[in-house]
Amino acid sequence: MKKVIVSTDSPADLAQVYAERDIPVLPLTVILGDREGPDGEITPEDIYEYFAQTKKTPKTAAVSPDVYEAFFSKYTADGSEMVHFTISSDMSACYNNACIVAEKYPGVHVIDSHNLSTGIGLQVLYARDLADRGLSAADIAEKVEARKSAVQASFIVDTMDFLYRGGRCGGMSAFFASVLRIHPSIYVDPVSGKMVVGKKYIGNVNKVTPKYVADTLEKFPNIDPKYVFVTHTSASGELVEQVKRQVLEVCPEANVICTVAGATVTSHCGKGTLGVLYYNDNKADA
Repeated sequence: MKKVIVSTDSPADLAQVYAERDIPVLPLTVILGDREGPDGEITPEDIYEYFAQTKKTPKTAAVSPDVYEAFFSKYTADGSEMVHFTISSDMSACYNNACIVAEKYPGVHVIDSHNLSTGIGLQVLYARDLADRGLSAADIAEKVEARKSAVQASFIVDTMDFLYRGGRCGGMSAFFASVLRIHPSIYVDPVSGKMVVGKKYIGNVNKVTPKYVADTLEKFPNIDPKYVFVTHTSASGELVEQVKRQVLEVCPEANVICTVAGATVTSHCGKGTLGVLYYNDNKADA
């Protein structure tokens, strides 16, 4: 049986967990005006400082085919197979670029996660678990694809500035959201890979976030407890712990992992965003 490498692009937002599980991560490029660098070298704190000084939001660039070429070549040189995850093809050219290169490598399977952040991470860790059980890359890819529609990925945003400047919402929507203190919930459709605006919450973000969490847990009640993520962009520690407690009240056996989003995701949603993400199929032994 050939060794299977499970890898991902950096928007999957679980750098420390990936290091512990021997999962290679390929960074996207983050651009702050005249400065650019890989996600990880440029941090969310750099983004907040850049925005405070310039009132401009960052840009991000997809991984190029040349970089994928070097990456796939490196990890398959010993005969290993690969299952590689990208951010949703609706949000980036990463998937298309990776597929172009993967045509040269029969053992490389590229997965369009149809998601972002730890919505990708859920699939990456599921794939890693399957690889640890000895499944082939083709079998892993098939199982991940079959389960993709069960990913529940959503979040609530504190400010609309980043979504507006990144072209994810209209100017008037952003204006009224700011004036009326409206915080929309955003859901990622795991079938299309598109972000969809859900319920809108009015008030202080620290007070309405628990309402978003309660609504999400009620709407998607079939929680797979193996991995449940509370992912945020510099939300307060107190709020993160409160959300963790809410999840555990509903699903006491949940393995709740709190993680901070990296620079790519922060570039598009800004500070104070928080999401709860999990497989909504109650398959702890999948």
